[in-house]
Amino acid sequence: MPFTEEMNAIRACVNEHLEESRKLAAHGKVASYIPELGAAPREALGISILDKHGHSVTAGDCSFLFTMQSISKVFTLILALMDRGEDDVFSKVGKEPSGDNFNSMLKLELVEPGIPFNPLINAGAIVISSLIRGADSEEKYQRILSFFRDLSGNDKLDGNTEVYRSESATAHRNRSLAYFLKDNGVLTDDVEEVLEVYFRHCAVEISCRDLARMALVLACGGTDPATGRQIIPRRYVQIAKTFMVTCGMYNASGEFAIQVGLPAKSGVSGGILTMVPGRFGIGVVGPSLNPKGNSVAGVHLLESLSREFDWSMF
Repeated sequence: MPFTEEMNAIRACVNEHLEESRKLAAHGKVASYIPELGAAPREALGISILDKHGHSVTAGDCSFLFTMQSISKVFTLILALMDRGEDDVFSKVGKEPSGDNFNSMLKLELVEPGIPFNPLINAGAIVISSLIRGADSEEKYQRILSFFRDLSGNDKLDGNTEVYRSESATAHRNRSLAYFLKDNGVLTDDVEEVLEVYFRHCAVEISCRDLARMALVLACGGTDPATGRQIIPRRYVQIAKTFMVTCGMYNASGEFAIQVGLPAKSGVSGGILTMVPGRFGIGVVGPSLNPKGNSVAGVHLLESLSREFDWSMF
């Protein structure tokens, strides 16, 4: 099938938008609290847009590989829902934005019953990692990796060992969160095994194209548009997309909803997964981050394209 009129229009202008947005990278900083991430090129910026007919538009540094980081939380939530069901999952994590930093433990102490506010903050994602079925941490991780490969259509997707080791060696705040959750009885498994699963799925390495393909499955209600196979139950896609709107861009989620108007999830490696529901999956990478932890150039690029093509859901 030939390119649609809209895809042709995107292809005609995306490079211009990208180069304008790239200029903003100079105003951000590459994440360095995970030392291995600090080596990423600050000026890199790439985007891949994939439609349900298999056509893609790419621009910029799309060959640049980066780790999923917090973007992986969307898909581990979905896998936990598929493994455990809503009642079990939401007895352990809440459904509301926290209003605090992604690695905060403040409200675990202040608000009863002491469960994380939502699955996309670190405390919530650690709990979700404990709910993935498997006999041990290795089996759980391999199930997660297999799920990511299926969604991305890339059976070579794998973890970046250096990033995993770097994060594990410096993750003092996450260990504090996990042991606090253990003390509260929210985590029942071995803390270090749970953290191994969490660190490893955050360190899965992807490209913009992989990210766009994963986003496209969500945009199509959990169906693989190439085969018609329902990979994810539609209900769980609905839940994931709602969390992406309310919590997916850290403490800038409301601003992103106003300026871009699409479900999205970012990661501190500079990745952003977003979609135009029913139409496109989009993957962006730009390692230079704004103070909220989102790609400064990537957010600007998505704002520009959303306004140009009237993508906002709202």
